[in-house]
Amino acid sequence: MPVLLATEGRTLVSEHSVLIVDRSEETREVLKTALERRGMRIYAASRARRGLELARRHHPDVIVLDLDAGDSTPEELCAPFAEPSGGQASRLIVLGGMCHRRRRPAGGEFVSKPYHYAPLVRRIEELLRWTGQVYARSA
Repeated sequence: MPVLLATEGRTLVSEHSVLIVDRSEETREVLKTALERRGMRIYAASRARRGLELARRHHPDVIVLDLDAGDSTPEELCAPFAEPSGGQASRLIVLGGMCHRRRRPAGGEFVSKPYHYAPLVRRIEELLRWTGQVYARSA
C-alpha cells in the first residue's frame, strides 16, 4: 500500500524501501529519520551479514552500504549486495574512504567519506525517481 506524505506543498507517494548497512549508529539513525520523513520504509543493520539477510528477505529498492560494515575486501563485501534478490536488483550506494574509490563497486556507485547527509538523501531520492518508484504531484 502506498505511503502518502505531504511536504511543502507536495505529496510524495512512496512504496519503496531502503536498507542502511553501517556500523555507525548515528549514521543509521540520521538516514533512517530523514528517509522515513519522506515516506520510505527503512531497514537497518550494523554488520554486513545481517544487512545481507535483510536484503534477501525484504528486497529493498536502494541499499546504502558502508565499506566499514564488513571484514572483507570491498569487492567481496559489495558482490552479494549487488546480486538481484527476489527477481529484482537493488540500487547500491557504497560509502567509503578515498582509498576505495579506485574501482566502482559492482552494480552501484561510490560516495566518498566524509560526506554530508543532505546530498546522500537527495541521491537516494534520485535513484528512486529514475526507477519510477517515487511520484511527486501538487497537493
